[in-house]
Amino acid sequence: MSSGRSTRPGSGSWGRPLRLVLRLLVIGVGLGVITGTTLKVLAPRLAGVNGLTPPKLPPVPGLERGLPRGLPLGRFETKTELTELSQRWAALAAAQKGLQTSGFLLVLDDGRYAQLNADTPLPAASSIKSPILLAALEDLDEGKLRWNEPLILSKEVIGAGAGWMANKPLGTRFPFYEAATEMIRVSDNSATNLLIKRLGGKVTLNARFQALGLGASVINNWLPDLEGTNTTSAHDLARTIALVDTGDKLSPRARDLFREIMGKSRTNTLIPLGVLQGLGGDSSDPDSELLAKGITIYNKTGDIGIAYADAGLIELPNGHRAVAAFMVKGPFNDPRSTDLIRAMAAAAAQSLVDPKAASAPSP
Repeated sequence: MSSGRSTRPGSGSWGRPLRLVLRLLVIGVGLGVITGTTLKVLAPRLAGVNGLTPPKLPPVPGLERGLPRGLPLGRFETKTELTELSQRWAALAAAQKGLQTSGFLLVLDDGRYAQLNADTPLPAASSIKSPILLAALEDLDEGKLRWNEPLILSKEVIGAGAGWMANKPLGTRFPFYEAATEMIRVSDNSATNLLIKRLGGKVTLNARFQALGLGASVINNWLPDLEGTNTTSAHDLARTIALVDTGDKLSPRARDLFREIMGKSRTNTLIPLGVLQGLGGDSSDPDSELLAKGITIYNKTGDIGIAYADAGLIELPNGHRAVAAFMVKGPFNDPRSTDLIRAMAAAAAQSLVDPKAASAPSP
């Protein structure tokens, strides 16, 4: 018997799910409106000024864009002449008749300098090997040669005098790094000639020197060049070392190699001994004595009897660095030549370092 109510099949099973879906939609829309309004209100505070610029963080000292980090490298730039030192050098040179003398000193950190005929070209002897090393490491930096590239000993490049490579058979292969190191360590002339040939020869290297601002540096003959036709100047030698140490030339890795090789030079009887004597000391091992005083010298000498030279980087106890170079031309094997270089280096040390402070015992 009918109850009088009309019912549709399935209406009870679909009603509840539909109502649940509608409720979820309403809740979702409401949450979206609330979230959007909240973000709109808080956005200016989160983003910073005017809602566009993010808040600025305080700068970290030493890390500002464009500013170098660490200790300054200095510049090869003369500013204030140490006139008393320049005059002292002139007096020392004037007292030695028959000698041509040249000297240059520059403190890279503040531009103090002294000079005596600094741009005068004089026989380079083995001091020309420092500019050659710079040119070689430039090519290494640029990928023009490899660190272990073999250099072949030929009759053309064999050089008498200093070194041991000339005693090896023709055709012997020396890796570039060995030739570069021995050129400085024992002043090997055959190693030097190997590099001159590999770098393009005398004409090419002379053009490179000019481009580096080494106007007096010229290679005319293979080493040892006992006639003294190869030339350079005290200014050029100091500039060569400064270009590397101030970062103007070479990458950090190549700069480290330059310093490492220069540090292996065996001869320390000119600038290093002269600096030690200027501080009141004397020793057959001046490098060790200077190290105890807070001084390190990386130098390269030259000696062909009629001409002597020495140039180096001097690290001072106060953290400053100076480049110094001295050259003397005179009679063959005249002891006054080497004595004069030591005397000029001694005078430089007395101007740069307090002898009393340098000689004080460590606490």
